[in-house]
Amino acid sequence: MASSVRYPTSSLPPPAERPSFDAFFSYGFRPFFLGAAVYAVLAMLLWLGWIASVALGWPQGWLLVAGSPFAWHAHEIVFGFATAAIGGFLLTAVPNWTGALPLSGFPLVVLFAVWLLGRVAMGLSAVVPYPLVMIADGAFLPLLGGFAALQLFTRPAARNLVFLAMIVAMMICNIVSHLGNAGYLDVDPMAAIRAAMLIVIVMIAVIGGRIIPAFTHNWLNGQRPPVPMPRRIRWLDMTALVSLVVFVLFDTLAAGWVLVGTAALVAAIANGGRLVLWRGFATHAEPIVWVLHLGYAWIVIGLLLAALSAFTNEIPPAVVSHAFGTGAIGTMILAVMSRASLGHTGRRLVAPRVIVATYHLVTLAALLRVIAPLLPAQSYSPMLLAAGLAWAASFLLFALVYAPILTTPRVHMKLASR
Repeated sequence: MASSVRYPTSSLPPPAERPSFDAFFSYGFRPFFLGAAVYAVLAMLLWLGWIASVALGWPQGWLLVAGSPFAWHAHEIVFGFATAAIGGFLLTAVPNWTGALPLSGFPLVVLFAVWLLGRVAMGLSAVVPYPLVMIADGAFLPLLGGFAALQLFTRPAARNLVFLAMIVAMMICNIVSHLGNAGYLDVDPMAAIRAAMLIVIVMIAVIGGRIIPAFTHNWLNGQRPPVPMPRRIRWLDMTALVSLVVFVLFDTLAAGWVLVGTAALVAAIANGGRLVLWRGFATHAEPIVWVLHLGYAWIVIGLLLAALSAFTNEIPPAVVSHAFGTGAIGTMILAVMSRASLGHTGRRLVAPRVIVATYHLVTLAALLRVIAPLLPAQSYSPMLLAAGLAWAASFLLFALVYAPILTTPRVHMKLASR
């Protein structure tokens, strides 16, 4: 069956106009999706370069970051890459939810500049006074939350205001990670970063519950002969989300292996049941739909690994973190960015062949990164390098394909349908 599926070589008509500053800053998804993709490449290549220099016995001080380079790497994947994608999503979705005007023009330029300043400050944190680094990096989430709040309170709804609570929680985690990194608090910055990563997982679960069954329904509804539609069961959805939040709380508070493992297992079963009801297996012919299911599946995999890690001690915590970080966060961000960028620029919701390749590359990166620590030591470094290169290649291809789309005005529907 799979061999009979044909992917279009392109669903992206040529831009009608040249790239422009006004077009680029006309909507939040444009700068932040492109920024997230480019930074995913740059941060990963810097990380791989540092790892290679250590392996070769070169001086380790060339990476100009304060504290542990491992903490910098984890911090930038969560608070650099992921928060940019979250910003692009919220600044685009919230106006649709509330009817508010989207953030654009000078305010959007300022917000994007603050995000960029944070990345530069973190990259030079060993040579910049650390209080300034904390301010530069810590400014983005409060500003994003403030702009999102202005839009959300246009038509307040509890189901949407929950995103503000998650942004505040991530802000607290970021502050704690900085205070720990600077030695102001006796806390492991990696623990605070992991907590923030898990908050992103909760955010993905909430958003996924809204968009995945809806987008799947839209695609399956056009199939002939008619096929069963995705199903949602309210009590199962609530169980999936509540058990996931409980797991995050227990994991963050180091509540003990019994509580952490049990919560992870319950959350895995509930979220797995939720995912099965969404009928992702029926969307194998449409990559831009099935990749959403794949991204959510990584949440289930991460939870199962977390349960095994708690109950057996055979699974290193890094394996769990990368199942969530590289697998769930990386895949879902790529899936949402590739789909939303097409839809909001007036193009057909069909992934071109090169973007389908990025879905496979990010999946390869996640698999290699999760498996690497479980194999003999001599295999670890080559698989780590391969995983990093697959990740970088995935987001580089996305940036190359979507840069012309994100920097030019929206195409007319007539052009998009050709």
